[in-house]
Amino acid sequence: MRNSSLRDAFRCAFSGLWYAFRTQRNFPIHLSVAAGVVVLAIWLHIPPSQWAVLLLTMGLVLVLELVNSALEYVVDLASPGIHPLAKAAKDVGAGAVLLAALVSVGVGLLILGPPLWARLFGGK
Repeated sequence: MRNSSLRDAFRCAFSGLWYAFRTQRNFPIHLSVAAGVVVLAIWLHIPPSQWAVLLLTMGLVLVLELVNSALEYVVDLASPGIHPLAKAAKDVGAGAVLLAALVSVGVGLLILGPPLWARLFGGK
């Protein structure tokens, strides 16, 4: 019985990821950017410590996108009409995703920028 509930938990989690991929406009965009970063990092032979920072940063953006989507669903369920607090909750959630995305761009530039510059232009 315990294995069944663990299996069900994973099934629900993957179902949620698939639902977000299909229904949330920004989730596939974030995944595509993350895939591009992974390809670039492989090409640039980024060291493991910098991989860790890149993966944590990309993961944070994806997780916040999922949490923001869940927050929007709950707010819509609890407050189907227009309410200033519902708008504020949604705006704050979206702001968290935006902030994480901007920080991830900065992290990406710091980690990938110098080796990319060196690879493309032969200097540091």
